[in-house]
Amino acid sequence: MESFKDKLESLFNQYGVLKTFSRGDYLTREGETETSLYYIESGAVRAFYLSEHEESVIRLGYKGSIITSLSSFLTGRPSDLYIEAIRKTSTRILSKSALRELVNQDIDTLRQYTTLLEQTLIQQMDREIDLITPSPAERLERVLNRSPHLFQEIPLKYIASYLRMTPETLSRIRNS
Repeated sequence: MESFKDKLESLFNQYGVLKTFSRGDYLTREGETETSLYYIESGAVRAFYLSEHEESVIRLGYKGSIITSLSSFLTGRPSDLYIEAIRKTSTRILSKSALRELVNQDIDTLRQYTTLLEQTLIQQMDREIDLITPSPAERLERVLNRSPHLFQEIPLKYIASYLRMTPETLSRIRNS
């Protein structure tokens, strides 16, 4: 039986619109309502929140990742996030309506979609624990256990922001 992730990737390939973003281009901006899922075929993106004091990277995406401003996508409210290409990035864009069509095909697909949402919630909980872990070295260890190839995909300064530390601190921890 084909998994939901396989079905979703197939749907991205069949119905997704191919679009390439240059470094610095935005897939989503704060205040926009998110109506799409983005499957990253190549490149890398960061999702970040911009306060009056700083940019805080809350999610990173690279080849094989699916990314969106999830709360905006699910609720139809304006996004609080920016999603920016941090290098040239090719995506397949799938509309919310196409996703709904897939999910409503049969009960098995709906179950698989539910499993995908559950996995997303678990990832979010892991991220929340990362954010309250006081030790920078422990935060790095937690993230590398989940994504061991992160440093091959994402520039150091964005990983440092994701881990709530300076690039210098991250370099020091990695070198020790």
